[in-house]
Amino acid sequence: MTQPVSPSPQQLRIQPESPPEQAPAAAPEDPERYWLENVYKGEEGQLTVRAVIVGMVLGGVMCLSNLYVILKTGWSLGVTITACVLSFSMFALLRAVGLVKTEVSALENNAVGSVASAAGYMTGGGNMAAVPALLMLTGALPSTGWLVAWFAVVSGLGVFAAIPIKRQLINIEQLPFPTGTATAETLQALHGQDARSRGKAGYLYVAGAVGALIAFWRDGKARWLPWNLPAKISLPFTLAGKPAGAWTLSFDMSLLLVGAGALMSFKTGWSMLLGAGLTYGVLAPEMVSRGVIPEVSYKAINGWALWTGASVLVSSGLLSFAFQWRSVVKSFRALSGLFGRKTEEEKDPLADIECPPTWFPLGFLVLGPMVVALMAYLFAIPWWAGVLALPLSVVMGVIASRVTGETDTTPTKALGPVTQLLYGGLLPGNLAANVMSANATGGVGLHSADMLTSLKSGWLLGASPRKQFIGQLFGVVAGALVVVPAFNLLVPSADVLGTEEFPAPSSMVWAGVSKMLVNGVGSLHMSARIGALCGLTLGVALVLLERWAPKKARPFIPSASGLGLAIVIPGASSISFFIGAAIAEILRRKKPQLAEATVLPVSSGFIAGESLMGIFVAILKATGKMPK
Repeated sequence: MTQPVSPSPQQLRIQPESPPEQAPAAAPEDPERYWLENVYKGEEGQLTVRAVIVGMVLGGVMCLSNLYVILKTGWSLGVTITACVLSFSMFALLRAVGLVKTEVSALENNAVGSVASAAGYMTGGGNMAAVPALLMLTGALPSTGWLVAWFAVVSGLGVFAAIPIKRQLINIEQLPFPTGTATAETLQALHGQDARSRGKAGYLYVAGAVGALIAFWRDGKARWLPWNLPAKISLPFTLAGKPAGAWTLSFDMSLLLVGAGALMSFKTGWSMLLGAGLTYGVLAPEMVSRGVIPEVSYKAINGWALWTGASVLVSSGLLSFAFQWRSVVKSFRALSGLFGRKTEEEKDPLADIECPPTWFPLGFLVLGPMVVALMAYLFAIPWWAGVLALPLSVVMGVIASRVTGETDTTPTKALGPVTQLLYGGLLPGNLAANVMSANATGGVGLHSADMLTSLKSGWLLGASPRKQFIGQLFGVVAGALVVVPAFNLLVPSADVLGTEEFPAPSSMVWAGVSKMLVNGVGSLHMSARIGALCGLTLGVALVLLERWAPKKARPFIPSASGLGLAIVIPGASSISFFIGAAIAEILRRKKPQLAEATVLPVSSGFIAGESLMGIFVAILKATGKMPK
């Protein structure tokens, strides 16, 4: 995609205060000065005390939701738009009852989104892939306080890593950062006169209530509740003398999974259905009959199929990333620019608005030694290996930010294994180093990309970059404080992971890669080795077909990520994903306006409602307030 190098009112999606005919003169020569004179609204209230508090609270809630989702599906979902919609309706309610005197502005709500996104994404960047993987590999984790410190420092480092590349990627190159652009458009609609967009908040709340009700009806225990919904309903056939449900081929009574499916592409949805059918309907019964898989259970099947699925995910992710080599080259050019200096004659129109360049080295001078010390103390990683992780994390942050800006996808699945392979060679046999070094680089990459996504919405709305930066640091603290205790509650031991309740597919992949690097390929059963080779070949082939096949044939080529994920999660989950994706696709084709108004808020509501109720029920059971 060719990106413009200078903004126009249309590209900025902002109505300039000056008449349209006056704007074009400045735009082509100096995009930053044009933005400063026509878009910037720095004097408006933005990072207010109430915006920080609401952002931290909503971000913490969204972090809980994302934790539940990633343990179920292996994905972290975007929280910024949901947080802004919730914030808007919350402030409207508080003003209606007289608890607040002034309406929340678009820029103040954007600050809420900046804080909330940093907290909500605390589950991403490898955090909730690496920590569960470490628990599975070693059987132990650092104490809660130390893990909170680890997450906060690594994520804070990612926020600082975004500073030196922000102006190039957003101000000059105008990379789309689709989620940031969508957030700005949503805020404009909410705070304008678009009644239909405001109605999305209602859809979100109703769907959230329905999702919570279903979750409690299924998982809750109470005297007044005469019966519970079944967790799953088996498909009406048998395989090898066993009901389909024994092979995980069931209807999952979960609106969360249906909602998540509605947010993915239909191609990914049907690819997951295909992957589930082949894995649990064809390969697993055959391997059980040969005695390779010892019993008919998800955990036993996954122990064999994991290597095929992981190979598909890793090979396709790395090859897709390799095809983005131009972005990587541009990233290194931007990185080299960190060491350049402007001449005294150059006048910087945004010197007092953008984050000062000195904040980047100062942030790394403060947080860098903390990361190295934590790696040594918590995970027995030699200090020199920890020091190596710092420049590597900057490189990963720059690459991840550019790829996210161009595609809206942070390449954690590709960058994580790269770091695992590197440290597998540098520190052979050190499982903790292999997993947590990848966590460090992945965490920096994700939070750098998230920071720039928030800054993109701020650029379009005229917000202060410095205030958004500070807001993200508040969010990082909130997310770290929430995610660790919640994880310990949901996952009291490694036995919970890799089950139908919490498949944790991303953690299974990370743990599998580490085991293979330590023990060697020879430790796998021959059929698993063949499966891994087939998975590697399939992942590469699907990426090449997607890139080079005739355009008319591409819709019929399975998604490598969808197929790979279906191999490592229960078949019931893939069926639910497909149902959600199919419903959304039918709506988009038959009722596009209805789809635009309902798919995102209803899906987000299902996800938030069920996940939060699931965590609430888990708390009640853990504290003895509800029977298990």
